[in-house]
Amino acid sequence: MVVMAVAVIGASAQENKYIVKTKGAKKTVVAASAEDPQTAKETEEPQDTLSRFFRHVSMCDWGEGMRFMVIPDKKDMVIKTFADAETGQMVSSLKLRHKIMVYQGHENTGGLHERVNFKCEDDGKAYYFEVPTASFDDYCFGKLGVPTLAYLGDVDAAIEFFKDKTLFTLASEYYVDTELDGDGYKTITDVKPGTEVKVVAVGVGTRNFPVKIIVADESGREFYQNVAISKTNSGMRDEEFEISNMKFHTFRGAFELPADNMAASSAYKKYIGKEVYTLYASVFTDQNGKPTKAARLSTFRIKDVRAQRGTHYVKMTLRGLGSGKTYTKEVTFVSQDVSGDIAGTHEDLYDNLFAEGNPLDIPGVKKEHMVDIQKGVARPGFTEAEVLLALGEPSSRREVDDKTYTMEYKSVNQRYACVFMDKKTKKVKSVKH
Repeated sequence: MVVMAVAVIGASAQENKYIVKTKGAKKTVVAASAEDPQTAKETEEPQDTLSRFFRHVSMCDWGEGMRFMVIPDKKDMVIKTFADAETGQMVSSLKLRHKIMVYQGHENTGGLHERVNFKCEDDGKAYYFEVPTASFDDYCFGKLGVPTLAYLGDVDAAIEFFKDKTLFTLASEYYVDTELDGDGYKTITDVKPGTEVKVVAVGVGTRNFPVKIIVADESGREFYQNVAISKTNSGMRDEEFEISNMKFHTFRGAFELPADNMAASSAYKKYIGKEVYTLYASVFTDQNGKPTKAARLSTFRIKDVRAQRGTHYVKMTLRGLGSGKTYTKEVTFVSQDVSGDIAGTHEDLYDNLFAEGNPLDIPGVKKEHMVDIQKGVARPGFTEAEVLLALGEPSSRREVDDKTYTMEYKSVNQRYACVFMDKKTKKVKSVKH
C-alpha cells in the first residue's frame, strides 16, 4: 500500500541527515502524509548493550537541551500541538513538520495549565505545548508525552550504534520508500525470518517509532523498519507494544544482533544434562537427518540447546537413554495460542512436550509395565502411580466401599475408563471400559 496525501514537506534528505530513504524512492510533486506506515509490536528490552545505549527518559526527567523532531501523524494535521511563544497563536503541525525542537523546561505562567517550552533549531523561534492537566507533575507521569515529537536522542544513538552493522530479520513485514520527498511506501512480506542484512542508513521514523533502520540483503535490495527502542515520548503504553501487529516496531521484534543469538544459546545452558521424557508421541530427527517417531514416555538426556536465528525456537540435541542414539528436535520455550492443537504446534512447547526426570524413577513404576503404560493402558496389578502415568489425572475419584475406590476417566480426548483400586494395596483390581 502506498499512502498519498497533503502537499508541503519538510527538509529533504539532501538537507537533513535524519531523513533517509531506501534505494529507488522517486522524486514526487505531491508529498506523502505523515501517517505512520505501520502499526507496531514488542517486549521489554533486557538489560544489555542495547538498553545501555538507548535509555528510557520519563517526561518528568527530561533535561534541557533534549532534541526532538516534529513528525505529525494524520490526526496532528487537525489538532495543533504548539503555540508561538511570542504571539500565543497555535501553529499548524504541517508548518513545523521536520523541524527540530529543543526542550527548554516547563513553567507555570499563572494560567490554568503549565507550559512545556521549546526552542526551534530551524527558525530560532520559541514555542510551547500546554499540558492538558492542571500541573506538569500530574501530566508527566503518564505515557502521553508531547504529541508529534520523535525523540532524536534515540536516532543519534542509533546512527552511531548501528553503523555498518550486520543484523538478522525477525519481522513478517518490512517497508520500501516510494517517494524521495514524501512518506509514500509499500509493504513487503517476502523477507524470510533470519535473513542476513547490512545496515545502510539510519534516520528518523515516526513519533511512536522514531528510529528508521534501512538495511540491504545480499542481493542489494533495501527495505526498512521504523522501531521504538527506548520508547522515550513514544506516546504508547508498554502493553500496547505487546499487541501482535505492534511487536515488529520494536527493535527486538524487527531485528536480531548476532550477539543476541550467542547470548540466547547461553541462556539455555541450564537444560543441558537434564533427563526428560515425552508426554506425547512426537517426531524427532535422527542422526541421518530422517524423521523418526518417538513413543510417549520415551526418555532422553539433553546434550545441547542452540538458539535458532530469526525464530523463537531452539535446536535441542538429545540422546535416547535406551538406544543411545542421538536425535534433534526444534522446541520453543515461548507459549503461543494453540487452542485445540495437541499433535501440532502445541507439542513444540517444551513444557507440553517434555516432563523432566525419568518415569522409571517414579516410586511404584515398574519397567515391565512400561510398554502398556506408553500405550495408555492400565491393567490389574498396576500401582496408582502407573495408572496416573498411563492415563493421567482422573476426571473424578470416588469411594465405593471401605476396600475400594475408583479413578474415573471421561475426558473427550480419551476413551472412557473406570479403574477400581484396592484401598490397602493402592493397586488396580479391575478396569471397566
